[in-house]
Amino acid sequence: MTVYLDNATTSWPKPLVVVEAMSKALNDFPGNAGRSAHSMSLHAARLLFETREYLAEMFHVPQSDNVIFTANATYAANFALYGMLKKGDHVITTSLEHNAVMRPLKDLESKRTIGLTVLPLSADKPLCLPLLKEAITPQTRMLCMTHGSNVNGTLLSLKEAGKLCHQNNILFFVDASQTAGIVPINMNDMHIDLMVFSGHKKMMGPSGIGVLCINGKHPLRPLIRGGTGSLSEHFAQPDFLPDALEAGTPNIPGIAGLYAAAKYIMQTGIKNIYAKTKQLADHLISQLQHMEELTIYEPLWAGSHLPIVAFNIKNMTCSYVAEQLDQNFGIMCRSGLHCAPQAHKALGSFPQGSVRCSPGMFNTFEDITYTINALKTIIHNENH
Repeated sequence: MTVYLDNATTSWPKPLVVVEAMSKALNDFPGNAGRSAHSMSLHAARLLFETREYLAEMFHVPQSDNVIFTANATYAANFALYGMLKKGDHVITTSLEHNAVMRPLKDLESKRTIGLTVLPLSADKPLCLPLLKEAITPQTRMLCMTHGSNVNGTLLSLKEAGKLCHQNNILFFVDASQTAGIVPINMNDMHIDLMVFSGHKKMMGPSGIGVLCINGKHPLRPLIRGGTGSLSEHFAQPDFLPDALEAGTPNIPGIAGLYAAAKYIMQTGIKNIYAKTKQLADHLISQLQHMEELTIYEPLWAGSHLPIVAFNIKNMTCSYVAEQLDQNFGIMCRSGLHCAPQAHKALGSFPQGSVRCSPGMFNTFEDITYTINALKTIIHNENH
């Protein structure tokens, strides 16, 4: 039996329509969008346009040209942070951030480019308006915040934070890598200025494609310069979107897969996907709570949370538990620090990390029951 519970890393299996769309892109229109005038190139360009339009509607981005395709969410975050922040800016962030965001911010801080305040969130200290207000200074230019923790599924409230940013003329940057495709996001209503997400996680698309969404006219300095198929007579990078931030050949098969995945999500219903996967995670948590050998790192505060379950077993390393699940039971999950050491410090699971199980759209209650029994067997075998 094979049970895949690592959907917070990358979703699997992909919807069949995603595989079919990528195959069609490779076989039927492998042209380079915007570089030629023949039918294959025009077909590829039309695909890019339609995908931008669809994602703009899905996330309420005012202009589809402000939907930027990148290699992954990490590239998108770097484009936004290095492209927007300047010397003297102050940034507020949280202790739940992924290294895709935390490392660029720490790099900018170490170079004395920006001032950085990391809000130390915990079960006793949730993200709240008084905490945010206290951190704001006259130099504060951006609040940089994950929507959902990739470590234990804690969800942060975007609407309240976005409203505060809007009232104080602060840019609001959101990492939606764990939530895009499973939690409704309205960039306008939430006052989000910059948002990044990956195509291969909750969006159920392929790896190798990420997205940066820009709400309004926020000029970002391009980090990469090169061919765009536009203004080729000039050495300067075009200053209009999306060309300013999309140098080089776009990932047409990846974009085709992402487009198909986005349509699959909207047809299935974001709320339906969330409800199903959360039920699976809640069932796993409810059963693990009866096992005294386990420590569960539940969401930092009550309320909605992502379908992510983090835990450790007493007297066992998380890597050993994950190895046992994989090799002896065919259960695939993730162990370690999950590229978010600050989050583990907030949870009390640093430096050892944790085992992380993250059910997806195509998991079943049978998968969860099988996983629970496997963990019981591992504990029993170690104790006897």
